[in-house]
Amino acid sequence: MRPYQLLILLLTVCAALATAGARADRKAVEKPDPGLHADPKSVQWFREAKLGMFVHWGVYSLHGRGEWVMQNEGIPISEYENLPPRFNPTEFDAKEWVRMVKDSGIRYLTITSKHHDGFAMFDSQLTDWDIVDRTPYHKDVLKQLANECHKQGIKLFFYYSQLDWHHPDYFPLGGTGKKAGRQPRGNWEEYKKFYIGQVRELCANYGEIGGVWFDGWWDKPDADWGQDELYRMIHELQPKALVGNNHHHAPFPGEDFQMFEQDLPGENSAGFNKAGVSDLPRETCRTINNSWGLNTQDTAHRPVSELIRYLVQAAGRDANLLLNTGPLPTGKILPEHRERYLAMGVWLKKNGESIYGTRGGPLRPQPWGVSTYRGRRVYLHVLNWPADNTLRLAGFTPEVRSVRSFDGKRLAFQQGAEETMVTLPAGLKDPVDTILTLDLKKELD
Repeated sequence: MRPYQLLILLLTVCAALATAGARADRKAVEKPDPGLHADPKSVQWFREAKLGMFVHWGVYSLHGRGEWVMQNEGIPISEYENLPPRFNPTEFDAKEWVRMVKDSGIRYLTITSKHHDGFAMFDSQLTDWDIVDRTPYHKDVLKQLANECHKQGIKLFFYYSQLDWHHPDYFPLGGTGKKAGRQPRGNWEEYKKFYIGQVRELCANYGEIGGVWFDGWWDKPDADWGQDELYRMIHELQPKALVGNNHHHAPFPGEDFQMFEQDLPGENSAGFNKAGVSDLPRETCRTINNSWGLNTQDTAHRPVSELIRYLVQAAGRDANLLLNTGPLPTGKILPEHRERYLAMGVWLKKNGESIYGTRGGPLRPQPWGVSTYRGRRVYLHVLNWPADNTLRLAGFTPEVRSVRSFDGKRLAFQQGAEETMVTLPAGLKDPVDTILTLDLKKELD
């Protein structure tokens, strides 16, 4: 082979390798990261936890018109800064909160450490725009909550907004915060250092955490957020923590679970859940009424039966339900929400076997309801009673040994090559969720 031929061959090989690398890079972007950064035991725990409590709490609760009040009403920073001196949640009791969480059958708690208004509900050393420095309360509520969660065995996740309507270096502005009265200047690189530094504080100063729940990326989707550095830092400081981001896209590399806002996985009634469903662990976040932060005018609190059915539907889609409350500025959980959480706990004490520790399926969601399973046992959650009292399981081929009501009574069934049919006694119907158990001859894969 002549020298110029060797040169051409080398150039061809290099070009092919570069093309393959580019394709691999595109695939890395297009295909969700499989969550290899997270501890496998943490991933399994999260998949099986099923129910979490979401808490939107901050100085905005003084207005009682939701966590977006600064944006929605065009409140400038100069006026908004009058809120912290009035915020004094002396009735906040971390022990009481966590006890309620446990009594409600909730396995983890996700709380706003900083929302879009930039106000930190923890003792940040990077700013004085926080609960310790700016309020008469002068205490770190996240520290109290973390200590109590560790004592009572509840996982604690921190919500953190990458968006910031208050910080002077959040510039150029994104799609929101344009009425905050900020000067038209700032250093984006300095803001990145600031917000990543605050996340570092959350990962370093509160013991072991369950994970970090990000929001606000959508405000500036074309910006350089430093996600690689951010996620790498979290996984290094908190090897067992899971990372999720509410950006409404397919999961980015480094993220360990996919979240769905006000929608079940695969649905898009809210209008922004268009990303499809990945193979990562899933979580759907849902409000009890129609508000995240405290809204005293929103009294449309969903009935317990509806919340239970939503939990069941989430489990049937292999997802957790993160059910939200917006506490009062005093630090108390809204009584109407407390009542509903505890009622769900009563239901779960009786029926939790069909929810906790299960996976969604093996049947896809049906008009009659959903299914969950563990090992050789399948749980059928009949949410809509069939008119002819016959439950038809189309395409269900695993060999069934027995079908029983949840209290153990045998039910008649017929299994064919293409369909399994179960006869439902009329007296079996439960107005919330009629649960049946199918015991199989072989464990499901």
